[in-house]
Amino acid sequence: MRRAVALAMLLAVPAGVGASAPAPVAGAAHRRVLPLQGGRNFRDLGGYRTADGRMVKWGLLYRSGQMHDLTPADYVTLQRLGIRTVCDFRDTRERAGEPTLWPAGRKPKVLSDDYALDMSGMMLPGDPSTWTHEQVVAAMTATYPKLLDQFRGQYARMFAELLAGDVPLAFHCTAGKDRTGVAAALLLTALGVPRATIVEDYLLSNQHMAPPPAHPTGFWAKLSPEAAHAFAGVDRRYIDAVFAVTDRHPGGTMGYLRDELGLDAAKVAKLRALYLTRG
Repeated sequence: MRRAVALAMLLAVPAGVGASAPAPVAGAAHRRVLPLQGGRNFRDLGGYRTADGRMVKWGLLYRSGQMHDLTPADYVTLQRLGIRTVCDFRDTRERAGEPTLWPAGRKPKVLSDDYALDMSGMMLPGDPSTWTHEQVVAAMTATYPKLLDQFRGQYARMFAELLAGDVPLAFHCTAGKDRTGVAAALLLTALGVPRATIVEDYLLSNQHMAPPPAHPTGFWAKLSPEAAHAFAGVDRRYIDAVFAVTDRHPGGTMGYLRDELGLDAAKVAKLRALYLTRG
């Protein structure tokens, strides 16, 4: 059951949890969501405005779910985009179960860790059929801040790659919403994107998940539709719980980035010089 709950949190299924304001729309020459045949929540972080009026550059920073379902044509698209580095936040079993099948000679540098994802905090009492939407939301909200500690090393490595200029870079987990969502929130914060925009980007995952299974089985069949949505989608309360932790750090979230991820003022300035434009 524990593994089922872990997969339930990470699999991309029903959308529509929580209301979200429309995120900034990509211009005609750019796409927020990449048109990949087998893509899962594969999005460009370009185009977001920062507090000082600059803009995140398009075509350098990508967030995604698992890439196991990418087609040969999709890999050609990624090659044309010039993807150089991939940070794969999935655990050992996830990567073995849904490997990314890079074509021979076209594999970028892939960074990952061997570990077993600890989702014990998501274990709710009683039969899953009795779990309510609010119970699941409360469990997800309590679990999210733990991602900061569980993935501190992997997030720090991602920032090191960005500081080294090993881009375009894509970072992803299975659904591209939880581990990836926290990583994107930290990255956009470091770049100076306003909190409201960061939350909008986070909530976009509700619009770009795979459709729910037509005939749910196993764990999903036991859940009410409302509980399933809380597990499989995103809710503002989840990411707010992360920021509640980082905002309490001395110096706020920027202080957290400095002390926990090694992003001092000079490194933040370098990131912004590399990935922001006045355009």
